[in-house]
Amino acid sequence: MAEPAITWKSRGTARRSHRTLRVRVCAALVAVIVLAVLLVPPLAQLDQQAVDLTAKLLPPSWEHPFGTDDVGRDLLLRCVYGLRVSLLVGLVAALVATVIGTAVGAAAGALGGWTDRLVMRAVDTLSSIPHLLLGIFIVAMFRPGVWPVIVSVALTHWLSTARIVRAEVLSLRSRPYVDAAVSGGASRWRVAVRHLVPGVLPQAGLAAVLMIPHAMWHESALSFLGLGLPSHQASLGNLVQTARGSLLAGDWWPTLFPGLLLIVPTLAIAGLAGAWRDRLNPRRRSELTL
Repeated sequence: MAEPAITWKSRGTARRSHRTLRVRVCAALVAVIVLAVLLVPPLAQLDQQAVDLTAKLLPPSWEHPFGTDDVGRDLLLRCVYGLRVSLLVGLVAALVATVIGTAVGAAAGALGGWTDRLVMRAVDTLSSIPHLLLGIFIVAMFRPGVWPVIVSVALTHWLSTARIVRAEVLSLRSRPYVDAAVSGGASRWRVAVRHLVPGVLPQAGLAAVLMIPHAMWHESALSFLGLGLPSHQASLGNLVQTARGSLLAGDWWPTLFPGLLLIVPTLAIAGLAGAWRDRLNPRRRSELTL
């Protein structure tokens, strides 16, 4: 009887150590990315419209670790500048979308009745439209730039947060302390502000973190289609879009490095969000360990 217990313990310990290592690696990657975005642009100024045809499409070297692009610009600096734009869009758009989704979901769950049904039918209707298609429609009404992309991403990504917050509010409404507050004469507004909204903030924060890489990919897709930032301004989508001809000619580095700087932050943020989700749901974490 003691042998299965030892097996369970060793397996659980191995999984916990693997999860801890994964979280540390993800945290280190996120820290490196944030430091690069914050420190490199002030230390190394980049002229977005500079052209040096004598250094056109140089392969990776000590002087140019990521090589150069089709007009001779250093690809490492361009990638860092593009990553800064993508992170800015992801952070701001995720914050705005989370605020909108939390307000809509909390209002629908707290009010209930016909208000809940009306709001959720509107959410379902908007969810039936593809995000990218709706984002293209929104961003096409403005001139190319960072803020139109942020507005487009924010207005198309709050729907999932609204659903999550509403479900959590409906769960909290059945808790004994909420019943006690209602029985004590607390108004619906007071119950929502004092008990329901604070209870959904962890889930809303997790949704915001998971939305950051999604917003980064959305911005890259819009820029790749020519609807995001101007073509001369560095963004990961623009870099991939302008490197298509170089890839067909056999020059792989103008496409590889912007793609990696889009994939690596996504995986790192997703790993940290997974650890956060396990902390919010200890029961799920214990089941996975067993």
